[in-house]
Amino acid sequence: MKIVAIANQKGGVAKTTTAINLAASLAESGRKVLVIDMDPQGNASTGFGVGHEQRPLTVYDLLLGDASAESVVVETSTERVSLIPATTELSSSDVQLFNVNKRSFLLKDSLAGSGFKAKRFDYVLIDCPPSLNLLTVNALVAADSVLIPLQSEFFALEGLSQLMLTIREIRQTANPALRVEGVLLTMHDQRNNLAQQVENDARETLGDLVYRTVIPRNVRLSEAPSFAIPALSYDPASKGSMAYRAFSREFLTNNNDLQGAEGHGQS
Repeated sequence: MKIVAIANQKGGVAKTTTAINLAASLAESGRKVLVIDMDPQGNASTGFGVGHEQRPLTVYDLLLGDASAESVVVETSTERVSLIPATTELSSSDVQLFNVNKRSFLLKDSLAGSGFKAKRFDYVLIDCPPSLNLLTVNALVAADSVLIPLQSEFFALEGLSQLMLTIREIRQTANPALRVEGVLLTMHDQRNNLAQQVENDARETLGDLVYRTVIPRNVRLSEAPSFAIPALSYDPASKGSMAYRAFSREFLTNNNDLQGAEGHGQS
């Protein structure tokens, strides 16, 4: 089981879109995936069609120690994708957990139980909130790596410095094995000179950390959440869906998990 935190403190960079569609694409290739919704907005939960009535237990109960990891997992309509949902009550977690001992390790410790491990997920994707708060720190402490979506727009690279400092601090204090999985350029418009410049700057600055695959601006990616399904189900042939399939193949290749990756998503 590999745990990947999808993080960037800047909002609107396609974190949730990436969590949903990477999960769906990995599942399409036969992997068993869990998405942990760590954002109080609960968008990943909604995006998988898990309504509020289907969230009697959430990641909030998990962090407070009121429920086990295996008990808060719900199934989604996407085959081989499970979810630990979130609701707005998660927004009070910073205050609720302020005096809790080892509060940065709550998620990591919760996922260490034998009952949860028995579910045998191949990948756990954590959709982090758009801030470097206690929820994001818990995700980084629990994760093996960090996947960073980077919007192709001005100031995009400037926002990365604080996240990189946080990752370095987590490495030094709580999770020495944490590494950067990669940087994924999102919402990219090839016709836009600025987007091209951001891509060139990112590749020059970050080198091989930047994935070859680029996620384009695509209306189907924006529409799919309103139908509460991944874009891969909503419009499998759209440019956005095809891009996330290509990204999934690159992700699997980088993780030496090639079985079934070649030709994945092809009919």
